[in-house]
Amino acid sequence: MQKKLSLFSLVLLIVAAIDSIRTLPTTAFFGESLVFFFILSALIFLVPVAFISAEFSSRYPEQGGVFHWIRQAFGEKTGVLGVWLQWINTMIWYPTMLLFIAGTAAHLINPALAENKVFLVSTTVALFWGLTLLNLKGIHVSAKINSFCGTIGTLFPMILLISLGIGWMLLENPLSISYSLDAMIPSFSLEHNGGAIVTIMASFLGMELAGVHVNDILNPQKNFPKAIGYSVLILLGTLIFGALSIATVIPNTEIRFVDGIMQTFTSFFDAFHIPFLTPILAVLIIVGGLGGSINWLLSPAKGLLQTAEYGFLPNFLIVKNSHGVSVRILVLQAVFVSVLCFSINLLPTINAFYWFLMALSTGLYMLMYMLLFIAALKLGRPPKDALNYQIPLGFRTISCIAGLFACLLTILVVFQPSPEANVGSALRYGGLIAAGLIAMVAPVALLWFYKEKKMSRFFSSVPSSEDMPS
Repeated sequence: MQKKLSLFSLVLLIVAAIDSIRTLPTTAFFGESLVFFFILSALIFLVPVAFISAEFSSRYPEQGGVFHWIRQAFGEKTGVLGVWLQWINTMIWYPTMLLFIAGTAAHLINPALAENKVFLVSTTVALFWGLTLLNLKGIHVSAKINSFCGTIGTLFPMILLISLGIGWMLLENPLSISYSLDAMIPSFSLEHNGGAIVTIMASFLGMELAGVHVNDILNPQKNFPKAIGYSVLILLGTLIFGALSIATVIPNTEIRFVDGIMQTFTSFFDAFHIPFLTPILAVLIIVGGLGGSINWLLSPAKGLLQTAEYGFLPNFLIVKNSHGVSVRILVLQAVFVSVLCFSINLLPTINAFYWFLMALSTGLYMLMYMLLFIAALKLGRPPKDALNYQIPLGFRTISCIAGLFACLLTILVVFQPSPEANVGSALRYGGLIAAGLIAMVAPVALLWFYKEKKMSRFFSSVPSSEDMPS
């Protein structure tokens, strides 16, 4: 009998899947108001996604993932759309993670390189191809590396960042933000704070992965809501206080999205006369970033591969090596991400490129979440039995509606440029986002067409009753 996960282990799994130091500079840009937006986003998005995902995982334990969940409600084509959105969003997200790693690595050589496009592009492309080759060894190798790297490269720097921020304030150093209650209550203008919604929602992406563990814990009806509650508190604590630590020491007009973490640590270490820690911490953060990148490279490819069972992918793409890895899909991913990295020259600044990719990725992911919430509403409440997890009575419909509202609001504000993403007029930026969304969603029609063509060839080859010998 398989050993069940403890409540503590589940909390750690959820936090490790979502918590990230990479997103802190973009959230820190919005200063004191980020506290309000983090709490609001957790209530209307993070918790609903976790509950709905847990219910789906419990309801269909043998067929996990968004493809099967959405397929149950709307059929195979819509299921393919859902898993495509999950896959393509990850491919667009990847350059932002790689830029973060490259920007951090620049501090080991020359901090000025963090603003050098040639260095950033060459480093990000080399990193992604290296990660691709590593993943050819299979999920077991990447999982071990991810666990080790995540612990020393994410958790420790996050705790250190928060501790330094507290120390900075206790020593009465000058603050770049005000901690008054009036300052923490934001204006509700999308023009001024829309970007905060985008970057904070981007911090919460991936919560649906927590739902797959619902059948692995003891007494899920009681312990899963507890795990979600504890996880949300830990996530909010680390993400809010980590971002505030950056906002406390770096004025928002000077925050660099790519290497803002090292920019902040350098300021702290110089002020506390411990600059020798800078390269050590840079190495830890690079290790953590690489570890977090590994699973996100293989998992979406496995999700896309599920559609092959239903005839939506050519046989050419689904060939596996001896480790069970779809080599050609991984190579296709590497080519696509490389092209994205080289497109950094299409936007005037590195911050603009980083923000654009983050906004586009978040918008695509929100479309997938919308399908998930609508599917949950259509399927209705699962029957009550020993196997199924049910969202607490009264919270199911509320969770779906709140989640849909959060997704729609986020999609609306991704069209609003950040003040730091200088791409010209708001109209031009909105046009770029719209074009990006259409271009990234359109290829799913090719998968549908391939399946229909394949089926039509099959039926045309089947002899009719008139052709059968008498």
